[in-house]
Amino acid sequence: MRYLTIALAKGRLADKTMALFEKIGITCEEMKDKSSRKLIFSNEELGLRFFLAKASDVPTYVEYGAADIGVVGKDTILEEGRKLYEVIDLGYGRCRMCVCGPESARELLNHHELIRVATKYPNIAKDYFYNKKHQTVEIIKLNGSIELAPIVGLSEVIVDIVETGSTLRENGLSVLEEVCGLSARVVVNQVSMKRENERITRLLKDIREAVRKEQS
Repeated sequence: MRYLTIALAKGRLADKTMALFEKIGITCEEMKDKSSRKLIFSNEELGLRFFLAKASDVPTYVEYGAADIGVVGKDTILEEGRKLYEVIDLGYGRCRMCVCGPESARELLNHHELIRVATKYPNIAKDYFYNKKHQTVEIIKLNGSIELAPIVGLSEVIVDIVETGSTLRENGLSVLEEVCGLSARVVVNQVSMKRENERITRLLKDIREAVRKEQS
């Protein structure tokens, strides 16, 4: 039996996903050993392999078939724009992608003025401003704390993930527009879906069932 390989985004998402998998009888004891230097963990009995990857790499592993299945945030799926099937909304890791800035920037957004937008998500920002709002903006990609950009005058607004909004409030910023809702998703490689259809369909059915129980 060929292994089914599952790529998980490192951190809280991976922990939550493994807890969900345990509810449907999928365990991987090796992964619980936090001191382990191993990169790939397997459950021989079930013919499953797991590996942890940086969130932004998960869609790439799935598109190219190095992983049959991936679990990653919707923000990463949108930003990476890979060819894959998005099959289940797991419902956890919920947050929003928003345009944020000082209250004074609201007018600039309303009047579609040419402004600078700082973000870690240039593709999502571009799609939102160009295709949905039809507003021409200059997008500046940053990697660190985005909230700094409007405070020091690098940009008028930012596009970033908002969970509670407390960091924004502490820095005198607020949510000006909502781009989209985000949460953890299951994605599947397009070829694997055909080749391993039976096994993958069965696994997805179990995952959907577990998610339904958690949410009810």
